[in-house]
Amino acid sequence: MQAKLAQELDIDLVLAGLLVQRGVDTFAKAKSFFRPSLDELHDPFLMKDMQLAVDRIAKAVAQKENILVFGDYDVDGTTSVALVSSFLQSYYPNVATYIPDRYEEGYGVSYQGIDYAHDNEFTLIIALDCGVKAVDKIAYAKEKGVDFIVCDHHRPGKNLPDAVAILDPKREDCTYPYDELCGCGVGFKLCQAITITNNWDFQILIPYLDLVATAIGADIVPMTGENRILTYHGLHVINTSPRAGFQAIISQLDKKDKLTSTDVVFTIAPRINAAGRMKHGLHAVQLLTETDVDKAVVYAKEIEQFNIDRKETDRYITQAALQQILDTGAQDRYSTIVFDPSWHKGVIGIVASRLMETYYRPTLVFTKSGDFLAASARSVKGFDVYDALEQCSEFIEQFGGHMYAAGLTLRAENFEAFKNRFEEVVCATIQNQQRTEEISIDCRLPLGSINGKFYRILQQMAPFGPKNMTPVFLTEKVTDTGYGKKVGSGGEHLKLCLSQDQGITSYDAIGFNKGSKWEELQQKKLLKIAYSLDKNTWQGVSKIQLRLRDIQ
Repeated sequence: MQAKLAQELDIDLVLAGLLVQRGVDTFAKAKSFFRPSLDELHDPFLMKDMQLAVDRIAKAVAQKENILVFGDYDVDGTTSVALVSSFLQSYYPNVATYIPDRYEEGYGVSYQGIDYAHDNEFTLIIALDCGVKAVDKIAYAKEKGVDFIVCDHHRPGKNLPDAVAILDPKREDCTYPYDELCGCGVGFKLCQAITITNNWDFQILIPYLDLVATAIGADIVPMTGENRILTYHGLHVINTSPRAGFQAIISQLDKKDKLTSTDVVFTIAPRINAAGRMKHGLHAVQLLTETDVDKAVVYAKEIEQFNIDRKETDRYITQAALQQILDTGAQDRYSTIVFDPSWHKGVIGIVASRLMETYYRPTLVFTKSGDFLAASARSVKGFDVYDALEQCSEFIEQFGGHMYAAGLTLRAENFEAFKNRFEEVVCATIQNQQRTEEISIDCRLPLGSINGKFYRILQQMAPFGPKNMTPVFLTEKVTDTGYGKKVGSGGEHLKLCLSQDQGITSYDAIGFNKGSKWEELQQKKLLKIAYSLDKNTWQGVSKIQLRLRDIQ
């Protein structure tokens, strides 16, 4: 199969093997994989309740009702709100936006938001990236004469809320063919359905794909199926005709090449997120919906400052959390749970991710939030933290999320009981191999096989993300040619020049946070390296380089 595919596509056997690993095992599938087509998007009306949602919006427009577009304060939520509100406003004026305050209201649909809608005569709320578990709140809205359309992608609870329509491909009674959309993806499907109903040209939706691509990357949903198609075309929008807000962010970055999905995740998304973390998510929506470039530049500068503040705050809290683990002797537990009432709620999710880099295990970081304690949870590969929280639900007020990331609140008096129960659950259910971080190798690769054509075809396998990760290669019997050095302000990174079998070809390699390996490298032993390939551009010259994941 691999050899046949290599021959049909005129590509290296290694590349054909990478495609087969991803389920791309025929010429037809390869064509679809390398050129994702918007024609392959599913009919939005295959999603349960889509017709109900479209009809309710049409009724609101006909009767001149006020519509409130409500979303969470993270990247998925703010991009969703920007997308759906600006799409609706393109043909109907009575549309406003609402993002809950992270500190005053917390995650998801809020009573304050419903009161705001009622007090300001909004009779329809479209909730994005939240709402599927807001049973009590949506019942409260109904009593006040406010209807809800829910566009969510989180796992529902036992009961669904009494909304006009609940668009969520993870509903058990929803047979939509692809259930890995993010919240913004579900919002996009709603806009697609409205477009079809009105016989409008699909092309009017293209400018919104930059928002969808950003949400997909930031929310770490699988880069397969519709997500891959939407990201592929969304990146094209970002690189060819970005909206004013993206243009303003990109202009602040020292970025000459085209932006990849990875760039979006690590440069654009953190800045959008910083608004909701440090100030208010409405700043992000304002930036993403602004059409005047000069105004967008002002908003982007504001958000850049939020991002600088966010970095300083998360660095300080991470150090404090690591010290707390040492002070309490918790290094040997199966889970990490830390708490300080003064920690900034906006960065505890990032801190949880940072702690995972040191102690590889399911991690929760708690802080005080009003009368409750709030936490962000992050998990290791293969361990479902959402399921683990479900088994501790007797101690939790509310929780939501995914396999690898979740949020929860609980009462202070239940903290110790929860902490002990969570540790018990993790201890009983985590597999031994999940307690050590593994690097998954896609295949062995001789350094001599790397050339311009190989790299170009490899890049066409992008956009990369979960279930279509950047390929990682293994090469053995590699030597450092002697030009290696430690780089970075504290010598924390490695810059090497590597060759194999005394070969004439050598490649530059960068190993971020691999400076500790420097002493071993002085022994001039043969090396085994795990790495991915990328390009390094220096003084206008681009060269393929090895991005080291590990060295032995």
